[in-house]
Amino acid sequence: MDCLSDWPEPAVRVQSLSDSGTTILPPQYIKPSDQRPTEANSHSDFNIPIVDLGVGTDAKVVAVAVSEACKKWGFLQVVNHGVSLELLHRTRELWRGFFHLPMETKEAYANSPKTYEGYGSRVGIEKGALLDWGDYFFLHFFPQGLKSHENWRALPASLRETVDEYGREVTKLCVRIMGMLSLGLGLEEERMKRAFGGEEAGVCMRVNYYPKCPQPELALGLSSHSDPGGITVLLPDDKVQGLQVKHRGVWVTVQPMANAFIINVGDQVQVLSNATCCSVEHRVLVNSEAERLSLATFYNPKSDLLLGPIKELVGPGQPTLYQPMTFDQYRQHVRKRGLHGKSQVESLKAVDHGPSSCNMIGPSITLG
Repeated sequence: MDCLSDWPEPAVRVQSLSDSGTTILPPQYIKPSDQRPTEANSHSDFNIPIVDLGVGTDAKVVAVAVSEACKKWGFLQVVNHGVSLELLHRTRELWRGFFHLPMETKEAYANSPKTYEGYGSRVGIEKGALLDWGDYFFLHFFPQGLKSHENWRALPASLRETVDEYGREVTKLCVRIMGMLSLGLGLEEERMKRAFGGEEAGVCMRVNYYPKCPQPELALGLSSHSDPGGITVLLPDDKVQGLQVKHRGVWVTVQPMANAFIINVGDQVQVLSNATCCSVEHRVLVNSEAERLSLATFYNPKSDLLLGPIKELVGPGQPTLYQPMTFDQYRQHVRKRGLHGKSQVESLKAVDHGPSSCNMIGPSITLG
């Protein structure tokens, strides 16, 4: 991947800025006025769909519920998902402990834009870019060739073993969700998984840490974007809200269910489904009262596969909407430019067939 081997400016850890006690937000974190969170463009009386994956629930009914949520919202929460609740709690708390280690200990894992693997504080390599108020740790689970074994071996043993177990369990859930999406689209259950490269699909994780912010009304923990990959399985903070989803032009604050995962569709599923299932812009708010931690696991296509709409979803009245591109090419673009809404997936449109269903999902919302 043709990216810089180092960041264009010295890395500044947001946690260090927060811990310094500054009351003024540094200018590189101040968002333009039209990107700042305001009550006027936000809504908290709605929530994303909730789907029960528990044993005894009719598989076809669940598949329809998952696919409908992805078509209408691009987001859903799943409960009774089969991942041990003790494992969720243990993983979350061990990562919280990592971010409270001394800064010099964390800096041993400092990342570069070449792979993003390790401890970092920015996305994109544009010099002078506006930054988000957050730090993170990024790591690969699969394929093994992308995994930084040096970083893995250096992690504290308890964290390494727990993260490995968590990765295996959440990967199983990703495969289940892909099967449900396939069935909901009228495809054979394994079809989407095969389109991603089968057992060679990629799985990675980004652990997000958002420290207290002195002027949260001017900043974002994560800028508005759609996820570039396949599907994302998010374990949210169990105490502090912050995720917002853009639905019909309004930012809806997600209210996490206890012990639930939040799942969303990425750009590659939008491409493969020919815009039947849609990736959706989302962002993260910060606050001045509490830190926030979340774990995002990404299930992605094999890097060198040429991806375009699945042939079964193209035909008379359903023209091919997107030109093919490998996920590696797609991801490189995002890593260079940073997070910019849905501009990248929209740039893949093969021909302008007018507004796709992804521009019109869900019922309209009127702010009172």
